[in-house]
Amino acid sequence: MTHLEVCIDNIESLHAAQQGGATRIELCSSLSLGGLTPSLGFMRQAARTAKIPVYAMIRPRQGDFLFSDEDLEIMLADIHAAKQAGLQGVVIGVLTRDGQIDTVQLSALMQAAQGLGVTFHRAIDQCADYHEALDILMSAGCERVLTSGLKASALEGADTLADMVRYCGNRLSIMAGAGVTADNAAQILSRTGVRELHLSGKHTRPSQMMHVASEAHMGSQDVDDFAIPVTSSEKIAAVLRALRS
Repeated sequence: MTHLEVCIDNIESLHAAQQGGATRIELCSSLSLGGLTPSLGFMRQAARTAKIPVYAMIRPRQGDFLFSDEDLEIMLADIHAAKQAGLQGVVIGVLTRDGQIDTVQLSALMQAAQGLGVTFHRAIDQCADYHEALDILMSAGCERVLTSGLKASALEGADTLADMVRYCGNRLSIMAGAGVTADNAAQILSRTGVRELHLSGKHTRPSQMMHVASEAHMGSQDVDDFAIPVTSSEKIAAVLRALRS
């Protein structure tokens, strides 16, 4: 069975992802920044609503994965919140200055996450030596790693993904993500041997507001506040159809 994990940053997308056939949710805020930690309220609502496992992204800020002691305290508190909300897992990633996995911070996060599933995210794609990183993750007890094979997209990184699958065997699941669509999902599976895919499957829907301010902006003027990115149930379903065919 191929697992299809869908990353979302609003509750509307959770419903759409489930409708499309997702088998797991990665719960985030700010997907436009690569995904940050969701709010406690979002975690709780997802736990009440979801019929499939939900893993919360634990990432306190945008940017790199070199985190301070204060950042770590925030992440530990957020893992506790995910537990209290009733989620099934968390998604983490911590690195050192020289592109190694920070084993001290990883150990603290893994201890906090006892009883939850743990995915190590695409921080591995910034590692200096991915074989060494995989060894660390397997020893730490992670369930899976999300990776594009160190490239901009999973299809471009297919050769490295295949090597990761061979290297880890059954000890760590390799989940391919970045640029996964219905057009390339089957090719990624056949070239890599992965059994888990990760995507957002987003489209943009217009606001349902009748009154639209023309000059005020909530953030960057390049962002349309009345165009709302949400998961498309049809895009998720299309990936599953492509895999079955």
